[in-house]
Amino acid sequence: MRLHIVPARQGIQWVKLGIQTFFRQPMAMAGQFFLFMAVMSLLGMVPVLGPLVAIVLIPAATVGLMAATREASAGRFPMPGLLISAFRAGAGPARSMLILGCMYAAGFALVLSSTALADGGKFMQVYLGNAALTEELVTDNSFMVASLMFTALYLPLNLLFWHAPALVLWHGVAPVKSLFFSLVACFRNFWALTLYSLAWTLVALALFLLVASVAAMIGGPQAIPAMLYPMGLLIAAMFFTSIYFTFRDSFDLGAETNP
Repeated sequence: MRLHIVPARQGIQWVKLGIQTFFRQPMAMAGQFFLFMAVMSLLGMVPVLGPLVAIVLIPAATVGLMAATREASAGRFPMPGLLISAFRAGAGPARSMLILGCMYAAGFALVLSSTALADGGKFMQVYLGNAALTEELVTDNSFMVASLMFTALYLPLNLLFWHAPALVLWHGVAPVKSLFFSLVACFRNFWALTLYSLAWTLVALALFLLVASVAAMIGGPQAIPAMLYPMGLLIAAMFFTSIYFTFRDSFDLGAETNP
């Protein structure tokens, strides 16, 4: 397995590939993403352990969506079972993916709980759905500091786990080593990932503005939220479709397995 250094412009190409691949199999790719969201939402409703289990399963679900993209990009129909491909590859890969998921959950819990140092836990309560986001909170300086702290701390966590699920499942890399390789790959392709992030931000803003304008003309201001929500899900589905290409172009996949 070798790391590839890609030019910055490749970040734009990743966005294009994600959108193009999504629309090759729009129903299948949207179905994969909505199934992922449904499972996460249902687990989140289970008291006490549900949200924790949902977070633990995120790396496995992410590589499942990447597997679906791999199928769609090759002209094949992505079957729903790909979402749990990490747990169909055998006991060893499944155990490694669960270990990676536990590491992600621990890191996420640390990031989220750290925000309590800024606002006494208000941001954490809102994030977990235990408190409502009120106008008073939005204008609270400590709450805003906690929000910025969460963003700043979550970024390195995200980089650590960006490529890790695919490295564990498709290359048999140990969970701890996969974090190191993921972080190195992200830093070595920093500018490509930066353009990738900026491009997705611009795509999302442009689509949201377009939908908001159309909604306002058709149904007035009250119709805007109803149309923005499905648009947000569509953008998220296309974004998750594009993640596979950031991995494919960052590593030599000659030794890739196909669980």
